Amino acid sequence: MLILITYDVNTETAAGRKRLRKVAKCCESYGRRVQNSVFECSLNEAQLVTIQGQLKELIDMDSDSLRLYNLGNHFHGKIMHFGIKKVEAPDDTLIL
Repeated sequence: MLILITYDVNTETAAGRKRLRKVAKCCESYGRRVQNSVFECSLNEAQLVTIQGQLKELIDMDSDSLRLYNLGNHFHGKIMHFGIKKVEAPDDTLIL
C-alpha cells in the first residue's frame, strides 16, 4: 500500500534539528522523498506498524507534528503532480 508521510519538526533548538535529521533518515529507509518533509512509501502492514512506532519514538509530541496518509493499493490516478522535481511512480523499481 502507498503511505504518504509528512512531518513538521520544531528546529528552534539543537535537539529539534537532530530530531529532524533522524526523522528524515528513518523515512528515507522506507521510501522516497518527494518534498522536503514528505515521503511516499510503499509498505506492507508490518512495515507500516514498524515505521509508525519508530517515528512516534523520534518526534516530540509537544512540539512536532507527524501525519501518515494511507492511499491504499489503488493509488494510481489519485496523485497529481505539477511543476519541477518530477519523481517516479511510488511502485517503480528504484535502483541505487
